[in-house]
Amino acid sequence: MSTTATARAKGKKNTYMAKTGEVERKWLLVDATDKPLGRLAARLATVLQGKHRPTYTPHIDTGDFVVVTNCEKLKITGNKLRDKVYTKYTGYPGGLKEITLGQLMEKNPAAVLESAVRRMLPKGRLGRRMFKKLNAYAGGKHPHEAQKPEVADLLPSGKK
Repeated sequence: MSTTATARAKGKKNTYMAKTGEVERKWLLVDATDKPLGRLAARLATVLQGKHRPTYTPHIDTGDFVVVTNCEKLKITGNKLRDKVYTKYTGYPGGLKEITLGQLMEKNPAAVLESAVRRMLPKGRLGRRMFKKLNAYAGGKHPHEAQKPEVADLLPSGKK
């Protein structure tokens, strides 16, 4: 008798493991107006990974597609606009580039949310695949109407 048949005979249950082809993904539309950056990014990372579903499987991408609009209206508290600094290194001597959160919000507001979410996802191939399902836009318009995204309020009503 195989081990699974033995487990069933003893009354034990098998853990469900999702398979790549059987995952049904939804498209969600999120309005970022007056939502705190960190709280929204954490909730988006959860949805992109699929941890909001009972069928979550750690090694399979079970998350949904997410379209985020109005990134320019994100709520950022404290002095972070002035004090938070994003750094990157070009690879050349003296190539350390720094930009503050306020400057990045003026230049590309969607990049701020994308950066926060990317750092909350797993590192590696699976995390990169999950991140590709995030579509962030500075304004209220987006080119994903054909996918018919469902409007979703990811943050509870008490936490805006």
